[in-house]
Amino acid sequence: MNKIIFMGTPDFAVPVLERIIAEGYQVDLVVTQPDRPRGRKRVMTPPPVKEAAEKHQIPVFQPEKIKDNFQPIADLKPDLIVTAAFGQLLPKGLLEIPAYGCINVHASLLPALRGGAPIHYSILEGHEKTGITIMYMAEKLDAGDIISQHALTIEESDDVGSLHDKLATIGADLLSNTIPSIFSGEANRERQDDSLATFAPNITRDQEKIDWNLSQQSVYNKIRGLHPWPVAFTLWQGKIFKVYQAEKAMQANSQPAGTIINTSEEGITVATGDKKAVRLTTVQPAGKKKMTAAEFLRGVGSNLKVGEKLGE
Repeated sequence: MNKIIFMGTPDFAVPVLERIIAEGYQVDLVVTQPDRPRGRKRVMTPPPVKEAAEKHQIPVFQPEKIKDNFQPIADLKPDLIVTAAFGQLLPKGLLEIPAYGCINVHASLLPALRGGAPIHYSILEGHEKTGITIMYMAEKLDAGDIISQHALTIEESDDVGSLHDKLATIGADLLSNTIPSIFSGEANRERQDDSLATFAPNITRDQEKIDWNLSQQSVYNKIRGLHPWPVAFTLWQGKIFKVYQAEKAMQANSQPAGTIINTSEEGITVATGDKKAVRLTTVQPAGKKKMTAAEFLRGVGSNLKVGEKLGE
């Protein structure tokens, strides 16, 4: 039986690993990132992939830097390495070990959106579609030859959470259909056109801030393109004010961008740069828990006034 080593870290990679196991492939080792402190109490927390591996009693290897320590992988002499959102570039020496190569399940239609946050950028940049690419890995980031792809339309209501879940399922399905062709030697191998490459680097703190001068669509994309993580924010009375969810409001307005033009049980309506508006529906003021806008307005936000500006 062909031996597989799986490398992945977050929730996105779990359905991929589970599918490989369910279909009877021999997974000799799971490689994932080290446990990290999480939450306000900084509790050391294992990656989701580690928890999945331990559930199936598969040995786990957690190197801080894979380029400095991949001997345990080499010792197992795997036939194939499968990665999905592992989080580190694989060094040349590791790429050369498996007889059938190293393949990656990537959440975009390469060569578009190479990098660590393709799901976020597909929404932030207003793409109409995205998808999954399975490719042979190369030393250069997400630049290897394409084996298979599956496209998906991005719905207006999608956010990072819903799109993540759809793509994780598609990734598992596509990998299931692709692995047999790799082991049979019949896999497609299409070179990427580097001139068409775009990039999706990890989200920075500056990118999380809402610019109310942008259009209604761009502000809406910002909020849903950062939900449920890392979450967009603005400023209210000089303090961080997180915006988890919003919707496009129908009314036009003549107010300056960022101005609160209406408050109601439905939410807080804020002017955007194109004389339109978005309605904030789930928010989190500084030092408080996440809540609906209606709950906020009945409580700590009862002194929020129409005509007030956010972001200043």
